[in-house]
Amino acid sequence: MFLTIPTLMTWTRIVAIPLIVGVFYLDLPPGERNLIATVMFVVFAATDWLDGFLARRLNQTSSFGAFLDPVADKILVCASLLVLVHLQRADVFVALIIIGREIAISALREWMALIGATKSVAVHMLGKIKTTVQMIAIPFLLFDGILFGFINTNVWGTWLIWLSAILTVWSMAYYLKKAIPEIRARAK
Repeated sequence: MFLTIPTLMTWTRIVAIPLIVGVFYLDLPPGERNLIATVMFVVFAATDWLDGFLARRLNQTSSFGAFLDPVADKILVCASLLVLVHLQRADVFVALIIIGREIAISALREWMALIGATKSVAVHMLGKIKTTVQMIAIPFLLFDGILFGFINTNVWGTWLIWLSAILTVWSMAYYLKKAIPEIRARAK
């Protein structure tokens, strides 16, 4: 099911990456670039929830969609983090933690799938909370201004992205702890 509505929505998150990056190269005032990038990120990130909902509702779930969905999310988050580091709105250390974890856990899940132990590294609520915090922090940092006259999005975004980094390490430790028995069993 390569061209279902949910899968096409997932593809939009991947297509969104050069669009969000490209906004910062437009000859517009910084505030306008920030607003456009923020709105684009929020809209495209919302497709993560919507494509899953539609896949279940329209009975259009597929193994390809299950593969592509988390890949699209990770690429969107990683690309946005790199933009934020470039704009000096996020610390490079935070980006390294988050991107490094995504690579490590993706590799762990792939290996666990090869040995038939995917249940030990199935998505956990801690990972979902980490993703939610990231998806709030990133648009705050992209906006980089005062929202509703009193919310300093840079301050809130910075706190949230650091919280996300802590949750990232915590969730990675959780997944590794769940995988260690399988790893030990295979090493013998």
